[in-house]
Amino acid sequence: MLILHYPQCGSCRKALKWLDEYRPMLTVERRHIVEHSPSVEELTEWIDRSGLPVSKFFNTSGLVYKERGLKDVVKTASRETLIALLAEDGKLVKRPLLVTADRVLVGFKESEWEQLPQTD
Repeated sequence: MLILHYPQCGSCRKALKWLDEYRPMLTVERRHIVEHSPSVEELTEWIDRSGLPVSKFFNTSGLVYKERGLKDVVKTASRETLIALLAEDGKLVKRPLLVTADRVLVGFKESEWEQLPQTD
């Protein structure tokens, strides 16, 4: 299991605290999403596995998203272009991003995370 997070992100801190409290037996690799941004290949796989549109992987409330004026781009650009954008800067990716053997969770929604197994 892999969690991509940004330490200054409140949602990420809540998610990590939740994992420590409610799923302490899970082995979770923690990866700083800005220092080690996901690659095009990783994002492509995770987006496909999630069943979500690529637009759901954008951190629409983030400064980089707003500074680069990506609101309209996300609506019109090709899937490949959008994935390449996400891979350019980890701050563009909605976080936390949890990747498990059978699912990909984008953002911290406790009701979704409660479906995680108790142990590996």
